[in-house]
Amino acid sequence: MTRVALINPNWKFDGSIYFGCRSPHLPLELGITQHHLAQAGHPTLLLDAHMFDLALSDVESELRAFRPDLVVVTTAPTYLFWRCAPPELRVPQQLAHALGGLATLIAVGPHGSTTPRTALRKLAADIVVMGECEHALLRIANGEREFAGLAWRDGEAIRVTGGPQAVDFAAQPPLVWPAEMIRRHHHHHHRFEAEPVGPGAEVEASRGCPYSCTFCAKENFRNHYRKRPVDSILQEVDSLRRQQVEYIYFVDEIFLPNTELLEGLTSRGLKFGIQTRIDLWKPAMLELLGRAGCVSIEAGVESLTPEGRAALAKNCRMSTDALADRLVEACRHVPFVQANLIEMPQDDDPSVQRWRARMQDAGVWANDPVPLFPYPGSPDYRKLWGEPDDFAWERAHHHYLSMFDQFSDVQEGRPMPLNALELQVA
Repeated sequence: MTRVALINPNWKFDGSIYFGCRSPHLPLELGITQHHLAQAGHPTLLLDAHMFDLALSDVESELRAFRPDLVVVTTAPTYLFWRCAPPELRVPQQLAHALGGLATLIAVGPHGSTTPRTALRKLAADIVVMGECEHALLRIANGEREFAGLAWRDGEAIRVTGGPQAVDFAAQPPLVWPAEMIRRHHHHHHRFEAEPVGPGAEVEASRGCPYSCTFCAKENFRNHYRKRPVDSILQEVDSLRRQQVEYIYFVDEIFLPNTELLEGLTSRGLKFGIQTRIDLWKPAMLELLGRAGCVSIEAGVESLTPEGRAALAKNCRMSTDALADRLVEACRHVPFVQANLIEMPQDDDPSVQRWRARMQDAGVWANDPVPLFPYPGSPDYRKLWGEPDDFAWERAHHHYLSMFDQFSDVQEGRPMPLNALELQVA
């Protein structure tokens, strides 16, 4: 038996360019891992320092009492945000530094998936898992050390075996979360039509995306599109409902129309939110989506010109007017619909602001276009600099700060340089 501690750090985002939500969310990758480890007989401790607002000393005390052989730390706040993770590793660095030498340290997440040597060095980790981590962590706990998708220290050298790995998603179990974790999950991600009453939660119905938009950094993790069995999803939803969960958010990279799942959700009495492409939904499916309980849609439009969408490799066959009509149609069935926009040179600002106002009058909210961050592992990064090297995050971050004077409205003030955010290591 191998004693394994799975830790979601207590995330802080001061000075970061981080675009994601800053509230605690369920650490799905760690929950799935815990299930597989427990099934194999390995004692596990899942410690969500973010959900429980734990100080470093609290985490250290819990681990000393548990006496782990392996400590796993994730470098992004749950699977929902692996594609737009904080570029800096400050928070997991602080945690790794506090736990130095306590057990074999394993890092999982987008940083190690794309730049494994950098993540290994910055975190002073013993092993980095590249790609989807659940089955790899089970193999490590079972005593394996040299298989595809790992980076590890071999004396003074760093060895990397193969590239990022994907898992058999069809085997993902229905997750059951501790009651106290659910009770603390007050946040309802991307919900705006009502004040939360009961707890919220996150669920994964599919993994990956069949599209290859240039800005999306999914290639090294959660890339290939796979659907989870509907029965497994509904079992997990029913478990959450018994825990008084009122709202769930599907963390899928893209929530595609699924008649069987939506019909199954219609009788569950839950509200839910999704992120999707509006051009994939016909009016009849939008009606079913609303009837199933959907109250929030994030729809990736990105650019208001065909040229802009083509530059982003959106592979969208709808015109801008047709996209607008479909967004308005969605509003007939779903209370909150958002059109996500990215700042593109093909879109002039006066036209964008007029379109935003027109959509708002029709009940659709469209964000002020967000500047693109060229995440390492995205096609946009490769177009600028080629394949990511050991300084990819620093390069992308410096480029972003030098290109823009105004940033996303989720950021408080001007973001700090990466080297000012991270602990400096040799």
